[in-house]
Amino acid sequence: MFRSLRIYNYRLWIVGALISNIGGWMQSTAQDWVVLTQLTDNNAAAMGVTMALQFTPPLLLVGLTGTVADRFDRRKLLMVTQSTLMLLAITVGILLLTHVMTLPLMWFFALCFGVANAFDAPARQTFVSDVVSRENASNAVALNSASFNMARLIGPAVGGFMIVLVGTGWVFIVNAVTFLAMLVVLWVMRADELVPTLRARGGARMADGFRYVAKRPDLLVVMGMVFLVAAFGMNFPIFASTMALEFGRNADGYGLLSSVLAIGSLAGALMAARRDRARMRVVMFAAGGFGVASLVSSMMPTYVLYATTLVFVGFCTVSMLTTANGYVQTTTDPVLRGRVLALYMGIMQGSTLIGAPTAGWVASEFGPRAAIQVGAVAGLAAFALGATWLALSGKLHRHESGGLRVQIDDTRVLRVIEDTEVDTRA
Repeated sequence: MFRSLRIYNYRLWIVGALISNIGGWMQSTAQDWVVLTQLTDNNAAAMGVTMALQFTPPLLLVGLTGTVADRFDRRKLLMVTQSTLMLLAITVGILLLTHVMTLPLMWFFALCFGVANAFDAPARQTFVSDVVSRENASNAVALNSASFNMARLIGPAVGGFMIVLVGTGWVFIVNAVTFLAMLVVLWVMRADELVPTLRARGGARMADGFRYVAKRPDLLVVMGMVFLVAAFGMNFPIFASTMALEFGRNADGYGLLSSVLAIGSLAGALMAARRDRARMRVVMFAAGGFGVASLVSSMMPTYVLYATTLVFVGFCTVSMLTTANGYVQTTTDPVLRGRVLALYMGIMQGSTLIGAPTAGWVASEFGPRAAIQVGAVAGLAAFALGATWLALSGKLHRHESGGLRVQIDDTRVLRVIEDTEVDTRA
């Protein structure tokens, strides 16, 4: 489960990522609570707009961000993006502490965070494959997700209590400080131990990434399943905050729901780390499990019961996303990995442009339970998409033992593009 931790650079990376992600989840909790309770009168639709502005740039800029991730030194690129995010957090924190923040201004900074993250996400996801060898890539991706969700377990709860104790402005300032951990890690890494980056001759063109994915039906199906769940089912800030208000809870109650969700998320990531490779069937069944768990959660009559069901929601969500990410990384030609991952991240995060305003509107008009149920239907639809593809693709075979048992051949042998060269620049 923890084999990637034998690598010095990866140990550094996972520690820096954990510290930075804890701050990121604290900030996310504070931002959502500011929009919902300080800048509006419990307006879930306004929160949906905030989320859409933050997650739209990865989709709109996918043609540029993937090319940048494949073209430039990812370690240095991450230093730039992490520094930018740190400066933005400091600025928002000061504006909140001086009581001059407004809703339009928060929307502007949400867009700025989105642009910075649009360049940061594909570089960060791809950089994991630069730190470890290919045979450890799936494990490293899963442990990276486990670190992210461990931070999700800690960050929202700490953020919620900090909001109550010292206010939202200081949460942004503390997050800015946590970015220093990642910057230090990137600085002290042993550059000569990083895996040499494969690059295509003639430069990196995003169109090559699009053409590659278009010829890979399995990737199209994976991205389609991720889009459905991410767009309509993963609007957790809207679901958890509005459900917390429905149960009469404050910011600490909202933060606790996010942390409970992370318990299942962490378990899902660790389970993914135990698998020898990422498989399509796991993505499919996890999407279906997400739909069922979300539907059950929408019917819970008390805060405690609702929080309990979120463990299962989190487990299915991260099982799906971690496996999908690992599948994309480990079955994509290395020369195109940055561009394909940028497209994957753009679809996953950019889907919020459609899903978050929709979820916010449904929650405002029909209540948060109806919004959660829309997400549940999306999860079941994603399962149906994956099952249909498996049935039509010839991946189902009669089991070797005979009888009525069947087996699924959903692995793919990596075929590397021949026209490549190794770029060993640090």
